[in-house]
Amino acid sequence: MTFLRCLCLLFILCCCNSPKKEAEAIRVSVLRGPSAIAFAEWMENAPEIDGKPVVVRLVDSPDLMQAEMIKGEADIAVLPMISAANLYNKGVQYHLAGCPIWGTLYLVGKPTKETSEENKPVLHIFGAGTTPDILTRYYLDRHKLDYSRNYTFTTAREVMQGLLAGKVDNAVLGEPFLSMALRKDSTLQILADLNRPDSAFSGFAQTAVLYAPALKEKQAEIDSLLQSSCRFATRHPEQAIRILETEGVFALGMLTPESVERCKIDYKPASEAKESIVRFLQLIEEYEPKALGGKLPDEGFYK
Repeated sequence: MTFLRCLCLLFILCCCNSPKKEAEAIRVSVLRGPSAIAFAEWMENAPEIDGKPVVVRLVDSPDLMQAEMIKGEADIAVLPMISAANLYNKGVQYHLAGCPIWGTLYLVGKPTKETSEENKPVLHIFGAGTTPDILTRYYLDRHKLDYSRNYTFTTAREVMQGLLAGKVDNAVLGEPFLSMALRKDSTLQILADLNRPDSAFSGFAQTAVLYAPALKEKQAEIDSLLQSSCRFATRHPEQAIRILETEGVFALGMLTPESVERCKIDYKPASEAKESIVRFLQLIEEYEPKALGGKLPDEGFYK
């Protein structure tokens, strides 16, 4: 009888402690995709912030991420810079830590066919009105390239499948779908790096790390941990890939060291990256102002 009572007491204690541990953790929400590569180290060796362990959670869409943030369920959130600016303009109270990802978008296709004014090459783009679409339009305008833009496919996976099925000749793809396509079809080539429209650009500040106001005093600690995590991914890509595959973030074989390199992972705090972020958001406003909620964020966004 005593033994059974002990078991029951142990069970009750375990049940009581689990929510407490979760409440004491720093909840980091990361969009499933290339952003997660920068956080592989945190998934295997969770650091601590203010003495609390970091728990990384994958979120499947920007809409779900926005819902989490509005409800205060994320202490740190990693999402597109466009979404971060939009949320700020809507009054969602998070601080901008910095930018960890500087570009994952490339123009990929097969050897150029002869074209004419009546027969323009078709370029398939996913995400109308979002970062892939805007950066593609900017690149084409800057280089005076005359493509007929096609938005039939709404996701990068669908675009990749179209390329591999021979239904698409030219397309915009990001990692990891770019590496998958290049590996499966050796006739495909990278035609342009959309993150570097010319030599003056090292990449666009496409991704944001935001943190809740309660962590304001810990910004220096957060910056240091983010820099460490990003360095781990770039210096040890094979280890980062192993972690991401073990954690089920990416399927076996989806990522390669080249995939990691093409994501341009390099964490820069907002104070250091401000000029690049402003330039990127100004570009977004020029092409798609509604993506930002109709206006550029004010100075409070960078503080």
